[in-house]
Amino acid sequence: MNKILSLLGSFRTKVTVAFVALVIIVISINNFIIYKLSVDAQISQLRENLMVVAQTAALMIDGDMISQIPLDRSGIDTIQYKTISINLRKIKAANSSIKYIYTMKKTDDKWIWRFIVDPDPSESGSSTNRATAYPGDPYDARRCPEIMKALNLPSADKIFTSDEWGYFLSAYAPIRNSRGDVVAALGVDMLAGDVSALKSEIYKRTILILILGIVISILLGLIISGRITRPVKNLVEGTRHIAAQDLDYKVEVSGNDEMAQMGKAFNGMAHSLFEYRAKLHDYFYRVVQSLVRMLEAKDKYTSGHSERVAGYASDIGRAMGLSEERINLLKKAAEIHDIGKLAINENVLNKKGGLTDEEWHIIREHPAIGGEILKPALLDEEVMSVVRSHHERYDGTGYPDRLGGDKINLLAQIISVADAYDAMTSLRPYRNAMAKDEALDELKRGAGTQFNTEVVRKFVEIMK
Repeated sequence: MNKILSLLGSFRTKVTVAFVALVIIVISINNFIIYKLSVDAQISQLRENLMVVAQTAALMIDGDMISQIPLDRSGIDTIQYKTISINLRKIKAANSSIKYIYTMKKTDDKWIWRFIVDPDPSESGSSTNRATAYPGDPYDARRCPEIMKALNLPSADKIFTSDEWGYFLSAYAPIRNSRGDVVAALGVDMLAGDVSALKSEIYKRTILILILGIVISILLGLIISGRITRPVKNLVEGTRHIAAQDLDYKVEVSGNDEMAQMGKAFNGMAHSLFEYRAKLHDYFYRVVQSLVRMLEAKDKYTSGHSERVAGYASDIGRAMGLSEERINLLKKAAEIHDIGKLAINENVLNKKGGLTDEEWHIIREHPAIGGEILKPALLDEEVMSVVRSHHERYDGTGYPDRLGGDKINLLAQIISVADAYDAMTSLRPYRNAMAKDEALDELKRGAGTQFNTEVVRKFVEIMK
């Protein structure tokens, strides 16, 4: 019993039930469309098409000429009758759906109309079995009341009607003379037997709609399944972000079911890991900061260098409009930018005389070493990048990667200026400290080659 209940409440069952319900809806819609096509396509669409044909044909008939045809048997021999008869046959030949085409005129009697031109009986050698209509032959319009509207605008029978000509659907349109007066009406008939061809077309459309219905069912099924399985996909995506150290990522959570509760628990776990990593990084950063201070404390000439560089860099960042978050990141990177010097022998660092080529090579390794020291701690990648790049030159001749221009991180370019200024204005065992103005002039001379020109300009403004 428990297994049955578990199966009924399973995720797979939900998808199955949703899909079955979807198929039922699609089938219902499909049947409704077929019904509408089978009823409306045979009546409404035929009426519209026939009215268009009738209206177009009426425009091709000369109203002045048709008014000159006598409404008796002699009318069939007139040139006007023959001319219009030829035109009507051409119209019929051009429209395969038309079985009969003719013109009629209203009489004083409301329901009695008279034929003017019916091309069938005038055809050479005609042996039609249907009733014929000659000029003047009467017609009782009560069988087709829509013809009464043809004195004003095109109209069509709403249902199939029958008379001595057969069982058909008819449409009518007014014929006007050169003055715009209605002088007659043109009628076109489609026999009911011709509707069989339309039924075949409707059948084809029904098959097409069925196929489209199946396609739509599949697409809607995928959409619904996607909505149902989205929480699982969100959790999978969240797991990937966690694996990529993106611990502040949150999965989308909606509803109160088990999947939503799992999503909330996942977000809570990720937040806890984020806070733990932040604390761990802060601890490691403080350790690194302490190591840098210990390194500088061994040499009175470099004592406080990193803190001063951090101060100058922060001032430059504010002057350049950086956000407080970016300034804090800049300050952290500046405070530990020389961490790589831990791996350099003190004799080289504190040498009073000039350095040999080999010693210069060792010194130039400290930015890359600093990045490697920080990498295991999983600190912000940008901090590691800035520490590695703070000795790159704007003209691409710096070290360790010979980056140039905008390829150098902006924070690293700022630290480069602050670091150079503090180095020039600090006392060293091999030279005296430069005056402030002298150091600023050196920065100006290096603008565009060693330093970013805009960074130098902002720093000079600050120091002035």
